[in-house]
Amino acid sequence: MSFIKFLFSKAFLIQLGIALVVIVLLVFGTMKWLDYSTNHDQRIEVPNLSKLSLDVVDQKLEEMDLRREILDSANYNPDYPKYSVIEQVPKPGDFVKENRKIYLNLNPSGYNKIEIPNLLGRTQRQVEPTLRSLGFEIGDITHKPNIAKNAVLEMRHKGKSVKPGDKLMKTSVIDLVLGDGTRNYNSEN
Repeated sequence: MSFIKFLFSKAFLIQLGIALVVIVLLVFGTMKWLDYSTNHDQRIEVPNLSKLSLDVVDQKLEEMDLRREILDSANYNPDYPKYSVIEQVPKPGDFVKENRKIYLNLNPSGYNKIEIPNLLGRTQRQVEPTLRSLGFEIGDITHKPNIAKNAVLEMRHKGKSVKPGDKLMKTSVIDLVLGDGTRNYNSEN
C-alpha cells in the first residue's frame, strides 16, 4: 500500500477524526478548568487607602478579601497623618482578584534627622544655600566682633550651639552667628 493511499484510507481517516475529537475535548476541558481555578471574570475594585491608619486599612481589606504588604516608609509628608498610607499599588480604582496583595508606603512619624556639615568659617553666601538644600531653615542672623566679615562663627538651634556632625530634624531652624568684619576688641595691635 502506498503512502498516499494510506492517507485516504478509511482506517486513517477514522483515527484522524478520533484524534481531533480528543484534542477539542482536551482544549475545552482545560479552558473550563482554567476559568474555574483562576476565578475568571471575578473583579474587586481596589479601595482608596490614602491617609488611612493601618487598623482601618486592615479592616477594609479583610472585608474585600484582599491582603496588604508594607513596602517601606516614604519621606515624611506633613499633609498626611503619622503612620498613614501615602502610596499604594495597585492604584485606587484598579480591578484585582481576591486574595491579592496591596503594597503600601507609609508616612513615618516625623522628618529624618540630618547631619550638620562643617560650615564654620565659610561665608554666609555659601552656608545658607547648603543648609536650605539639606532641608533646614535659616533663622536669626546675628553678628559678633570678628575680622572675617560674614563668616559663620557659630550655628545655633533653639539657643543651643550646634557643632558639625550633630543631627537635627529636617526643617529645623538654624540661627547663624557671623563675623561683623571688625577687629576683635580683645586683640592687641
